[in-house]
Amino acid sequence: MSTSTLIAIIVPAALVLIALAAGLWLFTRRRHLQRQFGPEYDRTAEAAGGRMAADRELRARQQRHDTLEIKDLPAERRTEYAEEWRGVQEAFVDRPEGSVARADELVSRLMRERGYPADGFHGQLRDLSVEHGRTLEHYRAAHEVNVRSGEGETTTEELRGAMVHYRALFDDLLTNTNQGSR
Repeated sequence: MSTSTLIAIIVPAALVLIALAAGLWLFTRRRHLQRQFGPEYDRTAEAAGGRMAADRELRARQQRHDTLEIKDLPAERRTEYAEEWRGVQEAFVDRPEGSVARADELVSRLMRERGYPADGFHGQLRDLSVEHGRTLEHYRAAHEVNVRSGEGETTTEELRGAMVHYRALFDDLLTNTNQGSR
C-alpha cells in the first residue's frame, strides 16, 4: 500500500476518532451537569435558549460557587436552627402569614451563615443551584407565596404549602454538608 493511500485512510479515521472523543466528552460533561443540577438543568436550558447556553450558564455558576466559602455548621448550630424552625411551625396555627415570612427569614439567615451571599432572591437561586438544585423549585414556590402573602393575596392552604416548601430547602441546607459534591 502506498504512503498516500495510508494517509488517505489514517487522516479521516483520526478525524472521526477525534470527533467521537469530543462528542463523548461533551455528552459526559452535560450528563454530569444534568445529574448535579437536576430539574434546574432543564429550567436553565429553557430560559437560556438551549442546552449549550445552559451548559455555559451552569458551568459559570459552578465557577462562582467554587469561589464562595460554603461551610458546614457545627452540630449545636444545626440544633438551634432546628429548634427555631419548630417554633416557626408552631406559630403557624395562630399566624400563618407571619410564620411564612419568618420561615423565609430563617432560610435566608441559614444561607448566609453557611456562606451563601445575600444577593437577593435571584442571586440566592443562582448560588444555591450548584449544591441544592433539587430543592430550588420548593424555594421558588415558597417565595412566590410569601410575596403574595405580603399583599394579602393567599389562602391558608397556600401558606401551608409554602411552609412545606420552605421546610424542604431548610432541611437540605441544614443537613447538606460541604463535601465537594460536584
